[in-house]
Amino acid sequence: MAKAKKGLGRGLGAFFGDEVVEEVAKEQGQISEETGAARQEKPAAEDDSQLELAVKISKIEPNREQPRKDFNEEQLKELADSISRYGVLQPLLVQKKDGYYEIIAGERRWRAAKLAGLKEVPVVIREYSPQQAMEIALIENVQRENLNPIEEALAYQRLMEEFQLKQEEIAERVSKNRTTITNSLRLLNLAEAVRQMLVENRITSGHARALLGVSDPVLQMELAKKIEEQRMSVRETEKAVRLLGREKKEKKPKQEDEALALIFKDLENRMKTVMGTKVNISRKDKSKGKIEIEYYSESELERIVELIESIR
Repeated sequence: MAKAKKGLGRGLGAFFGDEVVEEVAKEQGQISEETGAARQEKPAAEDDSQLELAVKISKIEPNREQPRKDFNEEQLKELADSISRYGVLQPLLVQKKDGYYEIIAGERRWRAAKLAGLKEVPVVIREYSPQQAMEIALIENVQRENLNPIEEALAYQRLMEEFQLKQEEIAERVSKNRTTITNSLRLLNLAEAVRQMLVENRITSGHARALLGVSDPVLQMELAKKIEEQRMSVRETEKAVRLLGREKKEKKPKQEDEALALIFKDLENRMKTVMGTKVNISRKDKSKGKIEIEYYSESELERIVELIESIR
């Protein structure tokens, strides 16, 4: 009988093991000294894959494929202060490389530990395929909400393009619904400058999704700046996008109407010259309408009729 395939939707516990994974929200500072002491007294697991080791920080390097690229310096300093006081309470997940250990999960702790001046950090060593390593790094960051919206979208895109995962499969792995994944990926269609505004928290994901309704990158950027300057709400942004869409639709027909009006005005003048009286052309649409020829006496009417009959 084939072994049941373990899903990744349960998060990092599926990779770390229950004895290693802790609530990330309690990562540093929120865990008491007693909790840390109890953890240090706990005997190491017999399974080597669960064994926690102390490794020189100089022997550890970040994963170049880590989805997260932006690290808040102020938050790192706060974590470094906590590490100085309590130590690194959550081990890094690493895998062996040629001459060093590559971080799979825990780069923020590694950076903060360096900032705190630590020489060694606790690690758990595992071996993963490139896809597994990518998935674990993504899961860790997404579940901790450490990625900005564009980093998250790029990570999903890479899983789709490089590892041929479908949106449903990604959703299962990160414990989100497919609509969330779809909406995240749509953010990559934003103009580059607008994407950067989202990364810098100058606009929110809600604003960004509304801006996707503006296809022109120049107009999109102009509206994004307006959102920031006027501190527009998402609802106000959606209204502005709808208004912009209506104006765009109305602009083209108006230009066409002006061009047609000039053409029909010229036809009226030409007929006026021939008839010797006022002529009005009323259009119902592009192919239908009526012609009105004015007369001011019976004799003028007879003249007009004779003129029309002479055309035969």
